[in-house]
Amino acid sequence: MTITVLTLVMMLTAYLAGSISSAVLVCQMRGLPDPRTQGSGNPGATNVLRIGGASSAAMVLLFDMLKGAIPAYLAFRIGVDPVSLGLIAVSACVGHIFPVFFKFKGGKGVATAFGAMAPIGNDFALALITTWIVMVLISRYSSLAAIITAMLAPAYTWYLDDRFIIPVSMLSALIVIRHKDNIHRLLKGEESKVSRKKKDKT
Repeated sequence: MTITVLTLVMMLTAYLAGSISSAVLVCQMRGLPDPRTQGSGNPGATNVLRIGGASSAAMVLLFDMLKGAIPAYLAFRIGVDPVSLGLIAVSACVGHIFPVFFKFKGGKGVATAFGAMAPIGNDFALALITTWIVMVLISRYSSLAAIITAMLAPAYTWYLDDRFIIPVSMLSALIVIRHKDNIHRLLKGEESKVSRKKKDKT
């Protein structure tokens, strides 16, 4: 496969879009602490849930998913090949993980990766969301839910639309690799469970 100039331009654009840290910006708008210095130190929706509550976390989750969904959907509409589509989607995630606008210190890339996968179809998106929610409810570990969902994503793709196995597998591998530290903490029983900020009593 030859990577075209169009693919390279879209990869760069996706990376720059991914580099916009939704968690940092939402926390700034809402007068919350910088998520990079509070909680787990990870600028993502789960950490914002811990320090700012559900509404702030929902905003971060939505924006982070759109960072992956929009470049992937545009690439799909243009008709790029599956491998190029995967590279564009991965570029958005890499931007989230290593954001050029925020000193290359970003999040895990889970929401951005899932957002990039979501345009494959409603059934596929529902399968990802359901798997993540069920695993969080069972384990109370956001990281474990993300890892298991990522590992199951290629199987869901094979069953629902096997044209996208390559790009989904690329994104899934990126998520699992990004969670290597979480895997070590899970094995040691040291991983933090999901919790939300408690409202101050007045």
